[in-house]
Amino acid sequence: FMQYRNPIILSFAIFFVSFLPAAGQTVKGNFARSAVSRGSIVKGIIVIDIPDGLHVNSSKPNSEYAIPTSVSIDTAGLRPISVKYPEGTDRKFQFSETELNVYEGKVIIPFSITVPKGFKGGKLAVRAVVQYQACTEEVCYAPKNKELILTAAVR
Repeated sequence: FMQYRNPIILSFAIFFVSFLPAAGQTVKGNFARSAVSRGSIVKGIIVIDIPDGLHVNSSKPNSEYAIPTSVSIDTAGLRPISVKYPEGTDRKFQFSETELNVYEGKVIIPFSITVPKGFKGGKLAVRAVVQYQACTEEVCYAPKNKELILTAAVR
């Protein structure tokens, strides 16, 4: 057992750790196929891997103060059809008076877009921005935005 003899150093260490970003979440995305056809519906997924001990607010966290997970897709000439958020899990945390709906572990968020028949060019590039807020059992970290560029060949 280690004793801290200097309360100033201990206070500084606690203060410093409280501002560290939540580490460990990875956000990736891809289309179901590496090549797509003009005039077709293209399916893709966003995957958020959340390490043990952390969770992120779901798309419907049940609190006006919790920042929901969201995926925005910049289609630039394509037609978005849908983003389908999974159901979260209701959990009670030390920092919240009510249960929050959260995601834990691996979260898969499917989406689909339509490639117009008259699409010009041989490459599809779609910008996706994933906003999420990671939390521990005691605290929530600042929200993050992760930008992804998803590509596929167009035939």
